[in-house]
Amino acid sequence: MLANALIASAVCACSSIGPPTVERDRIDYGSAIADSWKHQTLLNIVKLRYGDFPVFLEIAQVIAGYQIESTVGAGFNATNSSSFGPFAFFGGSALAQGKYTDRPTLIYAPLTGNDFLKKLMTPIPPSAVLFMLQSGYAADLVMRIAVNSINGVSNESKRGMSRTVDPDFARLVQLLRESQLADAVQIRIERPKGSDSESAILVFPRREDAQLDAGRTEIGSILHLKPGVRELAVYYGGYSGKDDEIAMMTRSMLQIMLELGAIVQVPAADVTSGRAAAGAVEVQTSGTPEAQGPALLNILSGEAQPRDAYVAIQYGGRWFWIANTDIRSKYTFGMVMLLFSISETGVRGNAPVVTVPAN
Repeated sequence: MLANALIASAVCACSSIGPPTVERDRIDYGSAIADSWKHQTLLNIVKLRYGDFPVFLEIAQVIAGYQIESTVGAGFNATNSSSFGPFAFFGGSALAQGKYTDRPTLIYAPLTGNDFLKKLMTPIPPSAVLFMLQSGYAADLVMRIAVNSINGVSNESKRGMSRTVDPDFARLVQLLRESQLADAVQIRIERPKGSDSESAILVFPRREDAQLDAGRTEIGSILHLKPGVRELAVYYGGYSGKDDEIAMMTRSMLQIMLELGAIVQVPAADVTSGRAAAGAVEVQTSGTPEAQGPALLNILSGEAQPRDAYVAIQYGGRWFWIANTDIRSKYTFGMVMLLFSISETGVRGNAPVVTVPAN
């Protein structure tokens, strides 16, 4: 009976352990990868401010392997010796042991080399910028981060060559945001037959709204467009002078990181000593707002690790972080990470082939 009970227990113990791990592992690994990605992005932005080289290490594969082993043994014996008269003696032994093994395998792929540099410095496609607008990302945020100029109208720049924003650019961004909120601007992608290339079309649908019509007219005036045009092809490049298309100079991910690095709050001593590059002056005179609104991203710094941070990294003996209570900076930082995915930064090399034993 004892042996039967042990065998029954062993069978129950060997039931599948896989399904219960799916929900737990998917959330845990996903959260860990997301946090690591945030740390890597913030670290590279800070490193650029200090003249350091950005390095990216992608997680190519995650394999979670579990193994459970159990050993069960039982013995039974009976002894009947004449020395003890008519009595028989019974004896037995039992053995049960188990081992649980969690053996995760993570494959890392460093993004380096000339191809990586080319990808890092390749401008984001204008269609990606338009799709972000179509998805609901605010034009006054997307355009300020991802665009250098549009039809010759220039955005501000804080990286190295400081350039103030063209007032027309600030006004254009505001008008596009108003059109977004009114669902008065749309994006269409066209692919000619027999061609792999795609072209983005910016569409202003007809609306019986005097205010929207006035906004469209002003947008056309700023971009030097032909009056009444409602569909405009969008291309990458400098202004061509044509009045029926939009030429957009977008930024690369390296340019975006340099722009954000310029507004990282670093100690003045690091700048005067030459450890860090001189950045943009973020201190505003009371009552004098920035030309395009508040700062895109507030990256703080200090000697001690912050208590409530959305993301925090340590570099050069100091802590740099984004406050968890700064929703605008969190929103901006999340959009930058999305742009990394859209631009397909880096070259994904062939990951090694991993053989998982199936037992």
